[in-house]
Amino acid sequence: MTPRPDSRPISDASPRPGRASARDGEAPSAAPSGAAGPADAAGTGESAGAAKKTAKKTAEKPAKKAAKKTVKKTAEKAAVKKAAAKKTAAKKAPAEGAAARKTAGKTAKRTVKKAVKKTAEKAAGKAAEKTAEQAAGKGPAEAPAEPVALRQTEPLKEHAANWPDARPPAPRGSGDAPSGGLAEHGVRAAGPLDPGERQRLLHGSHHDPHAVLGAHRVPGGVLFRTLRPYARAVTVLVEGLRAELHDDGDGLFSGVLPLSVGASIPPYRLLVRYGEEPGVDEIETEDPYRFLPALGELDLHLIGEGRHEELWKALGARPMVHAGVSGTRFAVWAPNALGVRVAGDFNYWDGTAFPMRSLGGSGVWELFLPGVGPGALYKFDITRPDGSHTLRADPMARRTEVPPATASIVEESLHVWHDDAWMARRAERVPHREPLSVYEVHLPSWRPGLTYRELAEQLPAYVKDLGFTHVELMPVAEHPFGGSWGYQVTGFYAPTARMGTPDDFRHLVDRLHQEGIGVLMDWVPAHFPKDEWALARFDGTPLYEHSDPARAEHPDWGTLEFNFGRTEVRNFLVANAVYWCEEFHIDGLRVDAVASMLYLDYSREPGQWTPNVHGGRENLDAVAFLQEMNATVYRRCPGVITVAEESTAWDGVTRATHHTGPGGFGGLGFGFKWNMGWMHDSLEYMAKEPIHRRYHHNEMTFSMVYAYSENYVLPISHDEVVHGKRSLVSKMPGDWWQQRANHRAYLGFMWSHPGKQLLFMGQEFAQGAEWSEAHGPDWWLLDPAYPAAGDHQGVRDLVRDLNRVYAGTPALWERDTDPAGFAWIEGGAADDNVFAFLRCAADGSPLVAVSNFSPVVRHDYRLGVPGEVPAWREVLNTDAARYGGSGVGNPEPLKTDSVPAHGRPASIAPTLPPLATVWFVPA
Repeated sequence: MTPRPDSRPISDASPRPGRASARDGEAPSAAPSGAAGPADAAGTGESAGAAKKTAKKTAEKPAKKAAKKTVKKTAEKAAVKKAAAKKTAAKKAPAEGAAARKTAGKTAKRTVKKAVKKTAEKAAGKAAEKTAEQAAGKGPAEAPAEPVALRQTEPLKEHAANWPDARPPAPRGSGDAPSGGLAEHGVRAAGPLDPGERQRLLHGSHHDPHAVLGAHRVPGGVLFRTLRPYARAVTVLVEGLRAELHDDGDGLFSGVLPLSVGASIPPYRLLVRYGEEPGVDEIETEDPYRFLPALGELDLHLIGEGRHEELWKALGARPMVHAGVSGTRFAVWAPNALGVRVAGDFNYWDGTAFPMRSLGGSGVWELFLPGVGPGALYKFDITRPDGSHTLRADPMARRTEVPPATASIVEESLHVWHDDAWMARRAERVPHREPLSVYEVHLPSWRPGLTYRELAEQLPAYVKDLGFTHVELMPVAEHPFGGSWGYQVTGFYAPTARMGTPDDFRHLVDRLHQEGIGVLMDWVPAHFPKDEWALARFDGTPLYEHSDPARAEHPDWGTLEFNFGRTEVRNFLVANAVYWCEEFHIDGLRVDAVASMLYLDYSREPGQWTPNVHGGRENLDAVAFLQEMNATVYRRCPGVITVAEESTAWDGVTRATHHTGPGGFGGLGFGFKWNMGWMHDSLEYMAKEPIHRRYHHNEMTFSMVYAYSENYVLPISHDEVVHGKRSLVSKMPGDWWQQRANHRAYLGFMWSHPGKQLLFMGQEFAQGAEWSEAHGPDWWLLDPAYPAAGDHQGVRDLVRDLNRVYAGTPALWERDTDPAGFAWIEGGAADDNVFAFLRCAADGSPLVAVSNFSPVVRHDYRLGVPGEVPAWREVLNTDAARYGGSGVGNPEPLKTDSVPAHGRPASIAPTLPPLATVWFVPA
């Protein structure tokens, strides 16, 4: 269990004198703790005289205080009498001259001193007797004067999910308990704290608490001051001495120790007592305010410039050993805050005792807390510019509670990676010229209820069996609402806690890599939700979002858009992209909603947006951010890819950032772009009845007009099989056999089309129902006890074979981005619903892909082919019986005929199965 600092509260079961009753709304008791009332005295047979004697002794210290006060007043009266005595002596003895006046003055002085002493002794005796009588129960006790102290005017916002059953008691006043032992330890009272300093400390708006708290050289020794709101006493342990500090009220304790002057203040510790008696409920701890900043000047410089590429190592909660002491350094960027404090389960969510210091003009607040380690829950209590408080999760938190709880958790990874071979190969790869077949997975619903570690036992084996080269995981970053699928992120640096810890997620990635499977993740830098405990108006001002509400509000999703023009915000996101690739070995980022970032008028009507400095609609800040992010990731993480979900015709999404395009912009620098046009067009075609497809033939061929304008991924993603769009097989026309045949033929066309492939889970076995995050894929369709299980198993077998043949055929991937790798054979047979094209590898090795999207068999369908290939064999047929098809095909090799066709001198005449795609390679 993580050791906690010295903020242990006093249980309500043992209330403090003069406090607990008032807190609970009861009348305070007249008798102090440990003193018997009249009834108790009678019950024990104690005489009135003995009781008086005991009470008198008990009240001795308060009596002395009262006596001092009386002496002071009497001395003032005596001074007046002294002046009068001098004047009278001068009048009575004018003849004696100066000598007589001098003698009279001395006599008067002795008289005054004697009178003062006598009066003081009487006053002390009366005060002691009166106090003793009150303590013995003979008279009503006078209410002690309320200590004058500036207290926090606004209570902290509660963190309800983490409050213990008993809330901590409020800070004590200076009169709650005596602070004995000062004189014998040589502790002098410190000078009073400036009222403004005191107010700022207690209110949480002090920018430099280390200047007030901790140990400081003063004339005559070292001043120690600490803020421990619930403590009864604080003792300094230094150089073998124990010195109890003076109680200044409101949890402030101070004192000056006459320590020898040296080059530095000697190390010391604090003994904080919460119990009523010495030795009861005491905690020995380090003082956070004796440590220098644990954040370097270079870190602050890079943060200020927005170029800290390892920002997660500078901000957030980082366990460390600082000045030989174990603890956690907390750091947060909140430039407009009046003050910031650390609150957590280690101080019962009251950050009063732990104000952070502001590190110059960087906007960063920092505090090292000894004894706090991994597993501790925390948030930042931020004092906003208007003086109000807000309790916020850490934007840089590397671990969070399981939603709906919202606290951040101090995290330190202990995972040992076993994917060295994968990482070494990754750095040498050229993804555009390698097979890339992606299985998209919604982690919480793939197998509902599984943890990351349980997924690691099942997912890699399943994906490897089907032959996919990569998985794309969603959602990964922490988000409050599961139904958002992770697209409204609150924890950009924390894997969602719904399925385990960050190290558990590392274990899943590690296992996938060990099976030879790359890992992509959905990454959402476009916007964030408005939850009041997260990023929105983080320090009381628009910080991560744009200051212009028209630019900040996302018109579609009820979220806030990032202010990409602010260097620190850009740094937060760029470093986040690097973080996932370096800390979790992620192999690629699929960047969501890029189009919404690129255009100022995205989903906005005229008058709702302001043009850029050039009068255009492009968001220049977002363009600069995307370019910086891509350039940084590709520079720091060789082999990693970035993929843009960009639904418009923006020029140069996958062009290098230093290459300027026709529009005057450099490329965005992405590795790939989702081909949303191909997806919409091809699904629109497939949804038509075959008899009507002739009128939409160009929807399947148009993609080749722009196929090489970008580096494309062909996506059949979660977005296309949810919210009324139906599953892939359910989009197809016809009866159940025809639907499955169309489904299989479409996948064959997709795998042979230029570009990489992405298929969402459940579509690999033709799930009929729409996907729902509540229950995931319908795995029961594959249960042998289900009568139609063979139909679904057949589709899955096809997907396995598609990936196997695809990976082993360079013609299908080696020249994906090279126009020389593709040639139409037949692109105009609209009446036949036939498409045929040639794919070529770098060495010229060809593959012929033919799709027949009509429900009729076409015998001896003549196709022009390269004449240098003497014969062709069928390597894949989506109509094969083992896939659930009719079994029509070309079992024997096809000899190349010297019959011209489609502009070529040679041809073949295969049989085309109904609603099927067939692949041929040289025999």
